[in-house]
Amino acid sequence: MGLLQLFSKKTFPHGIHPPEYKDETSRKKTIRLAFAPEIVLPLSQHIGAPAIPIVHKGQFVERGELIAEPAENALSVPIHASVSGTVKDIELMPSAKGPKVKSIIITTSPSSPQIPLTGGPQDYLSMDSTQIISAVKETGLVGLGGAGFPSYAKMMVPKERNIHTVVINGCECEPFLTTDHRVMLEKVDAMMTGINIAIKAVNADKAIIGIENNKREVMDVIRDRLPDDNLISVEAVETKYPQGAEKMLVKSLLGVEIPSRGLPSEIGLAIFNVATMAEMGSLLPNRQGLIERIITVTGDELERPGNYIVPIGTPLKYILDFAGFTGAEAELILGGPMMGLPVSSLETPVTKGTGAVLVLDKRATKRDDIQPCIKCSMCLQACPINLNPSELGQLAAKRRYDVMEKDYHLNDCFECGCCSYVCPSNIPLVQYFRIAKALNRERHIQNG
Repeated sequence: MGLLQLFSKKTFPHGIHPPEYKDETSRKKTIRLAFAPEIVLPLSQHIGAPAIPIVHKGQFVERGELIAEPAENALSVPIHASVSGTVKDIELMPSAKGPKVKSIIITTSPSSPQIPLTGGPQDYLSMDSTQIISAVKETGLVGLGGAGFPSYAKMMVPKERNIHTVVINGCECEPFLTTDHRVMLEKVDAMMTGINIAIKAVNADKAIIGIENNKREVMDVIRDRLPDDNLISVEAVETKYPQGAEKMLVKSLLGVEIPSRGLPSEIGLAIFNVATMAEMGSLLPNRQGLIERIITVTGDELERPGNYIVPIGTPLKYILDFAGFTGAEAELILGGPMMGLPVSSLETPVTKGTGAVLVLDKRATKRDDIQPCIKCSMCLQACPINLNPSELGQLAAKRRYDVMEKDYHLNDCFECGCCSYVCPSNIPLVQYFRIAKALNRERHIQNG
């Protein structure tokens, strides 16, 4: 029995399988992007309180130097300079989320080195859990899968909970994206080190790497690096979307469910992305900060699509120029087409959570017109967590946001976009749900 057949049942109900569009970049080796003349580093690149700048206008900083400290007594991480240069200013600049945010702007020195500052070797094997978590915080590492949740906070498990398994997410299910694919091929040793660090930090018994079953080459490379003690294993899961969502991956790999609105730690799990693990394995042993990441640059009208090592803070215009964008205009998305964020300003910088820069013109074929719901139930068949998107959409049209939350489990929706993708009436369901959630949050704040 072949590998694909053997693991074909490791999956979850529903979901979709859109065209992948990955061949353009998945087979190309990652290359390093040159430094942009100017770098923009938002103080808020993570879930939690913005970092606090410790540099001033006119100050010269070295690549890898700490330039912003985490907010005290808050969920926050530090920020490090991704280039050597002079602090031009600290001011409001465009962000991927829309509103301008306070950012440190650095004018890059022509002699800026590629090699960053290092704090010297650090042996994680001799450290206890508390020391590892503190060291992870010092790196400024956040989840590189897109959520931006500080990695150290994910390791701070409540005392009443015990983590038995670390789950490593290698399912890059969004169309176009191949960042994790290249990380698992090119940084596998660093990834394995990061996984061992995570196991030690949360006192887990083992780790499982989940990878979609169309990545045979990746699985072969990882299997060659697995330890003999079976502490780390790798499992193939069915290739479909949204297999990379943590709820879906846990269901596929282990056959268990994360409780509604609950955390993985409630069922003894800690979940990390493969790119996060690779950076942890590179940064922590050398006492370095997160200053760059691999991103996929792909889509339409690009002469040089590929995966690039990009300094954090690099403006999108510089990336598009480097990749040879030849079109007149196109839709620009940070992330994948299903869950990514559309951006309008080319001054918007790459942040820690940016996994891709996607340019869509010829393949942005979704109609503009919205038709009435025809009760076809395709959205129900696609929803991976068994919600009723059709009913939720109709409630949203009536502005019954409280009912959506109370009776129809709106907050269980993680906005994967499956419902919008399959809707023959072209109803932007997931956008309705995002608006409803935002308005409900405002209502809760106003009501105390």
